[in-house]
Amino acid sequence: MMNLSNAQEFSNQVLPQNDSGNYFHVSHQIDLKKEKPVLAENSGLTLILKKLWKEDIPGKKHIENYLRAQYRRNLRLSTIENSLTAIVSFIVLVKQDGKSCLEEVTRGDLGAFIEHEQDRGLKPATVRLKLDLVKAFVRYQIEKEVIPAEVLFKRMTIKVPDSLPKAMEIEDEAKLLSVIKHVRNRAMILLLLRTGMRIGELLNLQTNDIQLADKRIDIWEAQKNRVGRVVYFNEDAADALKIWLQQRDPEKMFIFYAGKRDTLTYAGARIMFCKYLQKAKIAHKGYTLHCLRHTNASSLLNAGISLECLRELLGHTSVEVTRRYARLTNTTREKEYFKAMGKIEKGELDGYYKFDPELQAILEKKKLFSQDGKKLYEQP
Repeated sequence: MMNLSNAQEFSNQVLPQNDSGNYFHVSHQIDLKKEKPVLAENSGLTLILKKLWKEDIPGKKHIENYLRAQYRRNLRLSTIENSLTAIVSFIVLVKQDGKSCLEEVTRGDLGAFIEHEQDRGLKPATVRLKLDLVKAFVRYQIEKEVIPAEVLFKRMTIKVPDSLPKAMEIEDEAKLLSVIKHVRNRAMILLLLRTGMRIGELLNLQTNDIQLADKRIDIWEAQKNRVGRVVYFNEDAADALKIWLQQRDPEKMFIFYAGKRDTLTYAGARIMFCKYLQKAKIAHKGYTLHCLRHTNASSLLNAGISLECLRELLGHTSVEVTRRYARLTNTTREKEYFKAMGKIEKGELDGYYKFDPELQAILEKKKLFSQDGKKLYEQP
């Protein structure tokens, strides 16, 4: 339970003060009787901290300090909230193990957390993400000398399958577009296919982001890595977008919205996409909205675009991430393979491809001789 002194300490962290040390009552209040903060200001961090102090877990003050450190680093509020969710799940397990403070956390608690998340049926990538969030928290507490350093003395990682990005087949792409007659929805799907934008980036588009004459979209801050970039679209996407811009409500802030609402949610976009997959009779293939981004990338690679150029268009921070698409359906690699295999099947191998014992011996002698720098003579 939080006593009077603890509540006062919390108020010093959460509540702003003026030069005289008095609290701004308009922004925040503390109800000491209820022993929890009553926050009148609905700022993002305040709401996250409010969730934290509702939890019955040890180490809340240390968790708050970590969340504030993330906020000062200008991390997204969604990232901070995800951190809180993972940390709370971890600390709940620590508490169930009979531990009452963070100083008692051990390496075994991290292992137990991994097993717990795996037992919930989460995918390996999701478990790894949650583990990374918890490890970042633990690392911070180690630096503050709260948690023993041996907890992270050795690396603790989760092997995640390196699967190929799932792109839509050309025939399926045609089937999908053939059933989309709705003006807004057709513009959305075509923009995703032609630009490679993430669905969140598309839903956040505003009028001044689109340069229709140049067939260009300015993404000022990418949804995932916060890196701005420029993407382009072709004629069919431009035509669909023009029609939608003529019909949409100009008073709306976002380009795409749902009915009388000002926005369109990801859930709404996903439901729309799934209905069209069913209508096109390709729902069984497991396509998602993100597959449209993969389709754009693989199509551009097959058309001969360079990896570096594709990296910039997709907004990847590293070309190694983009290189994953080079493992996808690549017509150039496919043609080279079947051309080489055709030679093998016809027995047309020549040059160094065909093993010749006598020639191999001569080459090895020349290699040894070149290292000694002496002239090679035939023995009588």
